[in-house]
Amino acid sequence: MRHKSTYEDLEVFKESHQLVLDIYKIINSFPKEEKYRLGDQLCRAVISIPSNIAEGYGRFSIKERIKFLYIARGSVEEVKYLLLLVKDLNYIISGTYEELLLRLNKIGKMLNGLINSLK
Repeated sequence: MRHKSTYEDLEVFKESHQLVLDIYKIINSFPKEEKYRLGDQLCRAVISIPSNIAEGYGRFSIKERIKFLYIARGSVEEVKYLLLLVKDLNYIISGTYEELLLRLNKIGKMLNGLINSLK
């Protein structure tokens, strides 16, 4: 299987980048004090997904690339928890939470597939 030459070509990168953009929009609706507490943590976590994909593709070895993809996968789980908290604090509705969770699960599966294809 031929691997994509840049991270921008990867569907998992495109999906995770779009998720970052969408979560930024959601954070704008948080109460002011939460934008700088929970919003900041959520931003860092969600940005970590495409950032680690990109960083992995800047590395010279497959082993290093896989390491950064594992970090991205860990960030997927962190974002899942933070979104659960956001939902339970009533900053997003259940439908929005469920839609974001489906997208995160898809990204996680895509990362798993990419990791397996590189092994």
